[in-house]
Amino acid sequence: MQRSLSKNYKKSFPPDLLLPPLIDNHGREITYLRLAITDRCNLRCCYCMPKRGVSFIPHDDLLTYEELERLVILFARLGVKKLRITGGEPFVRTGCLEFIKRLKNRECVEQIFLTTNGVNTTQYLGNLKELGISGINLSLDTLDRQRFKDITRRDHIDRVLTTLHKTLALNIPLKINSVVTDNTSDEEIIKLGNLARCYPISLRYIEEMPFGGASGAISRPENRLAERLDRLFKGIQECPADITSTARLFTGPNFMGMIGIIEGRSRKFCSTCNKVRITPQGTLKACLYDDGVLDLRSLLRSSASDNTIINAVRHRLDGRHLNGHDTEVASKRKHEPSMATIGG
Repeated sequence: MQRSLSKNYKKSFPPDLLLPPLIDNHGREITYLRLAITDRCNLRCCYCMPKRGVSFIPHDDLLTYEELERLVILFARLGVKKLRITGGEPFVRTGCLEFIKRLKNRECVEQIFLTTNGVNTTQYLGNLKELGISGINLSLDTLDRQRFKDITRRDHIDRVLTTLHKTLALNIPLKINSVVTDNTSDEEIIKLGNLARCYPISLRYIEEMPFGGASGAISRPENRLAERLDRLFKGIQECPADITSTARLFTGPNFMGMIGIIEGRSRKFCSTCNKVRITPQGTLKACLYDDGVLDLRSLLRSSASDNTIINAVRHRLDGRHLNGHDTEVASKRKHEPSMATIGG
C-alpha cells in the first residue's frame, strides 16, 4: 500500500512551511521523535517479551515507509529536530537503510539516530557512516556469552560485538544501553563499564521497566543504580548534562568515555521531557507509560489533511500528564505491554 507524498514536501522545506512549535500543557516543547518502524526482533530478551513471544502486528497494519516519512516531515514542521529510528529491531524490516537515506536526502530533521541490537547491523555501518548518521545506540546487557544467551534467548553475542567494534572503527558516535535486572552481577556492571574506560563511548545502565509483556503486575526491587556505581567505580564524578537528557552521566580517572544511568522506572527526568513516540502501527504516545493518545494510522489512511493531523496532535498533547507515574495510574493497566510493540 503506497501513498504519494504531498507536493508541498520538498528537500529542506522553506520557512513558510514551518509551524509554531509543539508545546504540551505543561510548557514542555517537543523536539524529539522516536519512530518505531517494526515490532519484529531477532532477539527475545526476557525483559522485553515473555518466553512464548508476542503476537506480531500484521504487515498491512504497520505504517508504510511513505506514511512514516510523511509523519516525520509533519513533526519536523512542528519543531522536531531529533529523530530516532527504533523497533523491535529496525534492520529486521526490509528497506530500513533506504528509508534512512530518503530522510537524510530530505534534510527535514537536524539529527537522525538509530537504536539497534547489533545482530544484523555490521553490514550497514559503512552506508550509515556515508549518510552521516548522528549516532548509534547499541543494546548490550552483558559481555558473557552464556548470560547473553540467557537474557536474549539467542546466541548472537559475537555478531553484536563485531557491530560494536566496527562502529568504533568508523568513528560513528556510539552509546551502549545496558538493562540492569535484579540478577545483574557487580562483575557484569564492571566489565561493561570498562568499555567506557577503553573507548570514547557512553555506557548507560538502564533501570528495568515494566514492559516485559507479562500478565499481571510484577514487583521489582528498587535499583539504586547511582549508589551501586559509586561503590563499583571509585572516584567517578557526575557530569553536567543537557536539561532534556534522560541520562545522568559520570566520568572518572582514566575513562575515555562516560558511564551513565537512565532512571526510566524511577522517572526522574519527566519534568523536562521533550519527546514523543510513534509505535509501529502508528499510535502516538505522549509518554512511554500511556496506552497511546492518537491513532495516526487511521488519520493517514482516511486521507486526512496535514492540518487535520497537526491539529489532532496538538489537541492530544494539550492533555499530557506531568510525569510517567501519573500516566501509569491513569492507564489502569492489568498487564505489562511488550517493549517491542511500543518501540524501544
